[in-house]
Amino acid sequence: MTLQERYDAIIARFQQAMPVAETELNFSSPFELLCAVILSAQCTDKRINQVTPALFKAFPTAEALAAATEEQVFELIRSVSYPNNKTKSLIGMARRLVDEFGGEVPSDIDQLMSLPGVGRKTANVILAVIWNQPTMAVDTHVFRVSERLGLTTGSKTPLQTERELVSHIPPEIIPKAHHWLILHGRYVCKARRPDCLNCSLTDLCRHYQKS
Repeated sequence: MTLQERYDAIIARFQQAMPVAETELNFSSPFELLCAVILSAQCTDKRINQVTPALFKAFPTAEALAAATEEQVFELIRSVSYPNNKTKSLIGMARRLVDEFGGEVPSDIDQLMSLPGVGRKTANVILAVIWNQPTMAVDTHVFRVSERLGLTTGSKTPLQTERELVSHIPPEIIPKAHHWLILHGRYVCKARRPDCLNCSLTDLCRHYQKS
């Protein structure tokens, strides 16, 4: 099996198993998603979804969040990981949105990455989910699952993984493929103990065939 044949077979299997694959973060606007993704770093989506309703009610727009104090924001997000840093990032991001982008979330990766708290992974999530651009956000799940399945070979960095995946997946399904890999890693191909007995990809998986 060639590498592209492996990609095509795995994509077909995901298409059949998960015709709908979306972010599990709750949001109702690009601004809310941006806040949620910033908060989600090294934290579960379940925890973020418990925290964001109160945050979004208190600060529904970039303008509202930009005017907030650190104490106000911290009290609402104190149960997430690294709440001090994320408080500063959220307020800084909102102020930059207001000052430079009219309070609107930009659709350009460089502009997104100029915002406090927004790295390449976060920017790619926004571009894929909000703007349906063919960007692949590589988190720990995507990095791990891609290597185990054999979609990447000895990738050393998220950027290397991103470039390899994007070069083999059709652009129109890259946003959905991002969620396939995340959800597969979250619920089946777990970090400590992959649930191979309940995986539909074992016949295509390099890790399973080796082990």
